[in-house]
Amino acid sequence: MSGKAAGRVSGLIFSPWNLFLLVPLLMLITPWFNFDKPRLLGLPFFYWYQFLFVIVGVVCVAIVYVATRDKPVVKGKPDLLAVEELDEGEDK
Repeated sequence: MSGKAAGRVSGLIFSPWNLFLLVPLLMLITPWFNFDKPRLLGLPFFYWYQFLFVIVGVVCVAIVYVATRDKPVVKGKPDLLAVEELDEGEDK
């Protein structure tokens, strides 16, 4: 959601890549994996499915990061904030 106030863009800018971040939420649908069998290395399906989704979540976050890391948050305007201007808790 983005809103415009006095010519400034505030809020988030939507990227279709961010939809990959919804994939790990599928792990929350418990009836899909609330089973004992099949077992993998002696672990019930319930446990190894959750371990698998940890890996799926990391892969999804990595895909979104790589796909969106070079895109500016605000389009059409240069980033005017320099490293020297960041507030580090010191008074100048």
